[in-house]
Amino acid sequence: MDEKKMSYYLKHLKEDFRASIVVFLVAIPLCLGIALASGAPLFSGLIAGIVGGLVVSWASASQLSVAGPAAGLTVIVLGAIESLGSYPLFLVSVVLAGVLQITMGYLKAGTLGAFFPSSVIKGMLAGIGLILIIKQIPHAFGYDVNFEGDDSYMLETASSSFNTLFQSFSAVSLSISLLTLVSLALLWLWETERLKKFAFVRNVPAPLIVVVLGILYTAIIGNIEKTHLVSIPEISGFESLTKLFIFPDFSALLNPQIYVIAITLAIVASIETLLSLEAVDRLDPLKRVAPTNRELKAQGLGNIISGMIGGLPLTSVIVRSSVNVYNGGRTKVSSFLHGWWLVLSVFVLAPLLNMIPLASLASILIYVGYKLASPKLFKELYHQGWNQFLPFVITIVAILSTDLLQGIALGMVVGLFFVIRTNYHKAISMKKEGNVYRITLHKDVSFLNKALLRRFFNEVENNSHVIIDGSKVEFVDHDILEAIDNFIVTSSDRDISVEKKLFVDLKES
Repeated sequence: MDEKKMSYYLKHLKEDFRASIVVFLVAIPLCLGIALASGAPLFSGLIAGIVGGLVVSWASASQLSVAGPAAGLTVIVLGAIESLGSYPLFLVSVVLAGVLQITMGYLKAGTLGAFFPSSVIKGMLAGIGLILIIKQIPHAFGYDVNFEGDDSYMLETASSSFNTLFQSFSAVSLSISLLTLVSLALLWLWETERLKKFAFVRNVPAPLIVVVLGILYTAIIGNIEKTHLVSIPEISGFESLTKLFIFPDFSALLNPQIYVIAITLAIVASIETLLSLEAVDRLDPLKRVAPTNRELKAQGLGNIISGMIGGLPLTSVIVRSSVNVYNGGRTKVSSFLHGWWLVLSVFVLAPLLNMIPLASLASILIYVGYKLASPKLFKELYHQGWNQFLPFVITIVAILSTDLLQGIALGMVVGLFFVIRTNYHKAISMKKEGNVYRITLHKDVSFLNKALLRRFFNEVENNSHVIIDGSKVEFVDHDILEAIDNFIVTSSDRDISVEKKLFVDLKES
């Protein structure tokens, strides 16, 4: 690692360290819950989380994305294990899926991520935020259900999730509900300007205080049922640790079903990764854009390693990534450290972590869910016009009614309808004269041109001058304007000067 990069990571180490602890605390029950729902050994979820932190974080170029086992794959994993008859056979498909993802990266399939409309991505984030709230309220009230907090309804239907929500209201534990309310109040107060004046508040993340409060609550109450607490396998020695690793059975390579499952895993995991990466780039306060093809290669490497030692398939996961962003994460060091905390939890911290009430973690996720689906976001999309607001709302409703991928698909269809209705004609060109680049927008420019525009921006050399000519344009999609603004924000890092020639502030028609 060169000196400049090292300096950059050290500059943000304080923020990344704090964020990594919160991501770790949220990741533990999610890794275990997803493994349980997938019909896989519990330790396989932790393996995937560790590989996502220690390996994928550095193989990827994304600074904020956090990889790990994803809820969106649980139905596929459960069905695959049952159809193949054993977990070691399934691991062969995981390894092959990783090989396919690396191949997709070299074939530049990652550019597909640029074709997701901004309104649909924001709808996905808001939908996930609402799911987080719906899924965590039962834990917040002390109602016994499996801990699930990721971007899917897992093995349930939307109606059964709402039924569980309503049932939790009739089985309220007053003490746990009080713990939840106090935790939520702390999370809110920690971000008020009045408390931010204190050094302790600025340096100690509120979620950590919430978790410590939860551990003290468990220690004082003393008789809390295990169903209300985190549950990490405790390792007594090296021999017990080695028994937790499961290795793929490559004798099944001649079984065609292995390859069908591998292709399915590779496609679905890659789509979820590209969706998550696009969403994380939008949440990034520094407006950095991660290269999608490298991300597919990183995820592929992660799945090969995870599959070789008994872990679940992994993807870039928006919930953990959102927690990372909203708790001050700035570089990939945060994700890397969260992987080490997971390792430490396996060997040292299990007894202490098993004292954390699920209500404490539910409070953190509910607060993150509120940020993802804030009323301000709905208001912002409404003011941008119906061609942004309707795909946004329809994506949310579809995700809540079905699942993540179906919701995104329906949102895409609606978004494309509005783009076609505005009678777009895509055309962007770039010419270079010396160290001056002229990027011209011709007539109508839709979100479908975003991949091409990003490619032009990436081709601009350092220490150059860029002219963005919008004098001929009649329509510019919101995504294009956002991409231009993001490029202008980050151009100074590469000593690039940007000039807008006859470029007015355009709005979608």
